[in-house]
Amino acid sequence: MRIRYLREDETEILKDFLYDAIFIPEGIKAPDRSVIELPELRVYYEDFGSGPADCCMAAEEEGNIIGAVWSRIMPDYGHVDDETPSLAISVRKEYRGRGIGTSLLKEMLAVLKKRGYPKVSLSVQKANPAVRLYRRCGFQTVAETAEEYIMIRDLLPGMK
Repeated sequence: MRIRYLREDETEILKDFLYDAIFIPEGIKAPDRSVIELPELRVYYEDFGSGPADCCMAAEEEGNIIGAVWSRIMPDYGHVDDETPSLAISVRKEYRGRGIGTSLLKEMLAVLKKRGYPKVSLSVQKANPAVRLYRRCGFQTVAETAEEYIMIRDLLPGMK
């Protein structure tokens, strides 16, 4: 497995990874794939590459993209302000539990830090096992709803 930047001609795959990133609790039927066409989800992929914080790292194995993490400043569920990129991350189901998500996330944090962003945010459902990954990687809860955490990870030295 290797991690690399997603190429401009590959951005259509973000739709697949966005759908895969939707947390479906056990016993709940998955929504129809058309859910990613809702305006609140289109912000994750529409015109990707046009914003200054738009960046995607892909995990590739045997020529296939098996995971992705991407950032952009957008009015998504994890939005905290207009200067902080939000993250989305997804690993194909059959590749989960192998540390790929951790590798992708750490790589993205390094890229965003190098680009000078002071922090990054995300939202995650409280029942999602990925909460543990985010906490291990230094994310802290800054707000919550009944079902979700909004988490921030400081990237620059001296930040709390």
